[in-house]
Amino acid sequence: MAFDITPYINVSPAEVRAKIRKGEIDFPTAGMCRGYAQANLVILPPDYAADFKEFAQRNPFPCPILEIIEGTPKTHAMGEGGDITTDIPRYRIYRDGVFTDELTDVSDYWKDGYVGFLIGCSFSFEEALIAAGVEVRHITQGCNVPMYKTNIATVQAGPFSGPMVCSMRPMTPENAQIAKAITEKMPNVHGAPVHMGDPAEIGIADVMKPDYGDAVEIHPGEIPVFWPCGVTPQAAVENAKPPIVITHAPGHMFITDVKNAELNDYLEAQKQK
Repeated sequence: MAFDITPYINVSPAEVRAKIRKGEIDFPTAGMCRGYAQANLVILPPDYAADFKEFAQRNPFPCPILEIIEGTPKTHAMGEGGDITTDIPRYRIYRDGVFTDELTDVSDYWKDGYVGFLIGCSFSFEEALIAAGVEVRHITQGCNVPMYKTNIATVQAGPFSGPMVCSMRPMTPENAQIAKAITEKMPNVHGAPVHMGDPAEIGIADVMKPDYGDAVEIHPGEIPVFWPCGVTPQAAVENAKPPIVITHAPGHMFITDVKNAELNDYLEAQKQK
């Protein structure tokens, strides 16, 4: 499904979050708020939060934690005054590991003790790719990024385990090397690609049939390039089967107030604290 992000490219994150909260934006956020980092979301009941935190720490490339939200759904570090239950265009509800509903507002689902995790997103490195002259096909085509369950296993923590989900961007081999050099310096938004070339080598039978998102054109002479993806927790949730989990819908992100260029230094400083 095509959509137009043009009106939102140079708008501030707070303004876009307000439009999302009002229901004016209900489509993927790739390319919005030029310069600002975006984040995936997982909200869990308290009995599962510690195990999920451990899962994320054991799998830092698909699941880099940007902020943990407790007490209320309000964000602070990644966007003062933001709300993880209203400021994402679409959410998914999983019950006992099964995806049951897609909603635009989950404020009625938040309960005392719930814990939210904002997780780094590959949309954050796309700005750097575009600045280097590397086309990002799903932005060009105005659709969602294609994402796939792979045969790359994550490291288990408690009940959380499963395949790594990867996002894919087709590129020439030359551009793939440029993209690798750029993204390997950005570990808090998934880092370097985990695979370039034949999708079958990582367990993908048909690259034109993604598990999440939309298929994109692959031009002659291009290869698929795969990065760890923040949808990986949704695959782990299917195995862990908590009574309820709230996530972002793939491609529909929380847009932070932290600039992509400053995110890595900011997070490294937080770790030192």
